[in-house]
Amino acid sequence: MIHAYQEIYLSKAQAVLGEAFDYAINTCNISGDSFIKQFIVSSVSKKMENGEPAYLAGKSGIELASDVVSETTEKELTKMPVERLDRSVEYWIGWVIAYYQWWSGRKYSAIFHAFTFDELQKMYYTLHEADVSKFADIADERMKELYPETNLKRIRTVYGCTQAELARKSGVSLRSIQMYEQRNKDINKANADTLYRIAKVLGCSMEDLIE
Repeated sequence: MIHAYQEIYLSKAQAVLGEAFDYAINTCNISGDSFIKQFIVSSVSKKMENGEPAYLAGKSGIELASDVVSETTEKELTKMPVERLDRSVEYWIGWVIAYYQWWSGRKYSAIFHAFTFDELQKMYYTLHEADVSKFADIADERMKELYPETNLKRIRTVYGCTQAELARKSGVSLRSIQMYEQRNKDINKANADTLYRIAKVLGCSMEDLIE
């Protein structure tokens, strides 16, 4: 599987997002649903998805939460963080979601579309002591139910073309086509030439292939 960024940044990214959720919700009294909405529309989530080291490992969770809130509401978070002996439910939510985003390469907006804040809170009590891969497996099944087929797979199937045929006719590697269809590689980030060659074979527009 192709992950969102290098694994060396993963543990730091999990800690940073966990701290951001804990600080925003428990210290600054922002509701969980509100902070999630602010996070996914902010440039912060996009920069984390893109694996920018400054956002994965260069900021604290407090700084991350402050960036999210100031960008989306033009308000500043000024409350001092509270030191905790144990990790909160909210910390776990940020921590586990950061792991799944890295593991799957999916967008934060899609992940939070699949899980409400309340659902994630309830999952904490049965999963917080389990290996994080358990959550990833559950999340992946949920995502497959919500997004059963990519546009590429749907159009290719209607056209009556196998993955191997599409690869041969387009000049795009079979592995790339498989990863685009499995969402292990983001077709939205494919270069224009790749999209053009696939679209030309399938008789569709480049925009039709975008998720």
